Amino acid sequence: MLIHLHSQATTTPKVRSAIQASDEPASVLAERYGTTEQTVYKWRHRDGVEDRSHTPHRLQTTLTPVQEAVAVALRRSLLVSLDDLLAVVREFLNPNASRSGLDRCLRRHGVGSLRDLKAKAPRPKHSTFKAYEPGYIHIDVKYLPQMADESSRRYLFVAIDRATRWVFIRVFQTKTAANARRFLRDLERACPLRIRTVLTDNGKEFTDRLFGLRKRAATGGHEFDTLCAALDIDHRLTPPKSPQTNGMVERFNGRIEEVLQSHHFRSGEDLETTLHRYVWLYNQQLPQSALASKSPLQAMKDWHKLKPELFNKQPYYLPGCDSYLLIGNATI
Repeated sequence: MLIHLHSQATTTPKVRSAIQASDEPASVLAERYGTTEQTVYKWRHRDGVEDRSHTPHRLQTTLTPVQEAVAVALRRSLLVSLDDLLAVVREFLNPNASRSGLDRCLRRHGVGSLRDLKAKAPRPKHSTFKAYEPGYIHIDVKYLPQMADESSRRYLFVAIDRATRWVFIRVFQTKTAANARRFLRDLERACPLRIRTVLTDNGKEFTDRLFGLRKRAATGGHEFDTLCAALDIDHRLTPPKSPQTNGMVERFNGRIEEVLQSHHFRSGEDLETTLHRYVWLYNQQLPQSALASKSPLQAMKDWHKLKPELFNKQPYYLPGCDSYLLIGNATI
């Protein structure tokens, strides 16, 4: 029989059996076996010679089972930290609850790790964009950081085609309707696609069809809307306070932000050059999961073979940059 002894036990099973079988005084047995009289009395009153469990027979907690159930439910539903949950428990359930006692309670019920609970929570699924043929362009404006040689911040105008993910950018000093018109004109000239639709937010640089939160008819005098009409482009607006509607260009702006955060720019010209190099690399070299691991330009060339009537000119690869683009510690 395998017996596990306590690490600080002063007696062995053989000694304990001898104590239980002896009628000698406790003082004599204690002196003989090198232990205390209390230990002798303890083993005389036991039927076996094995150590009992040292686990407390009663939990050291001030919370009742009902209060513990409420605390666990709050932990699972609200995903609050231990300290925040303790404040709630003391305020509404038990003012004498201790932090360590609440922690033990959460661990007993399997909700001790807040990170595991958050990982198990279902993540919201991003809705996919409706499938469109090339020529549906998302347009947005992003603030750029002010460089040491600049007196003010500049603005990055970004356009991305929904079907091919092809991107076009321009940097302007101001965010005005005149610059928005210039951007659309440059985009129309550079894009191989026949642009049928553009989607923008309700900024004043893009439209005058919004008054407060209510849409109104176009005045016919806004420069961006006027150029759209001249180019036979359907100009659509996102609903007010709904940036997710224009989420495709917002996601690309996230890529731009990564470049801005991982690179040190010496000047505004250096910043602009780096952004154009990155867009060149993105369009021609970087495979996109949404395009079955093709680059935007390759996807555009595939569409041209399938439906050439959607294009104003044949897409082709542009010459490479004269230097490398550095992002963080990596050279691309």
